[in-house]
Amino acid sequence: MNIIEQLEIMYPYAECSLDYQDPIQLMVATQLAAQCTDARVNIVTKELFKKYKSVDDYANANLQELEQDIRSTGFYHNKARNIIAACRMIIDVFDRNVPSDMDSLLMLPGVGRKTANLILNDWFGVPGVVVDTHAKRLVNRMGLTKNSDPEKIEYDLMRIIPKEKWGRFCHQLVFHGRAICTARKPLCEKCGIMPFCKFGSANT
Repeated sequence: MNIIEQLEIMYPYAECSLDYQDPIQLMVATQLAAQCTDARVNIVTKELFKKYKSVDDYANANLQELEQDIRSTGFYHNKARNIIAACRMIIDVFDRNVPSDMDSLLMLPGVGRKTANLILNDWFGVPGVVVDTHAKRLVNRMGLTKNSDPEKIEYDLMRIIPKEKWGRFCHQLVFHGRAICTARKPLCEKCGIMPFCKFGSANT
């Protein structure tokens, strides 16, 4: 038994917790999720996706109006500008299609490696390692990396996690980070991973 196997047992149905129905929605939701909870994003996008139904709707959106539509997710000035600019680039450069490769996705305003990997893995089926705040915290506690830079953590995990499990493993980390390995007070005594975890073993 190891960490990967235990996570499979604990969270066999872990998947992206953002609500979306197409790659544009996934891109927008992921941008909104920066410094914001997925639960809050899902509340906002429930109405947002009814109002903005296509890449053209976002590209042609009134900036101030979009800012107010997403205000409760925080950092709404930058998020609104990036969403509009990214959708305009998707129209002008990528023939209205969200690109399906890392280099092209990273050209889009507001899209970093975390967002790109999530789109690639969850929409296009291209394996990717998504390093969000949960993953960064947990893999450092578990001793799977000594790095704090998300991109370096991504490469560390790519070396030790089987490729076919990259995306699933990261979703399982999110579930585990919410349920057990919380930021303030991890519930190590309830954690099935504790025997394999550097942090848990050191605190028993």
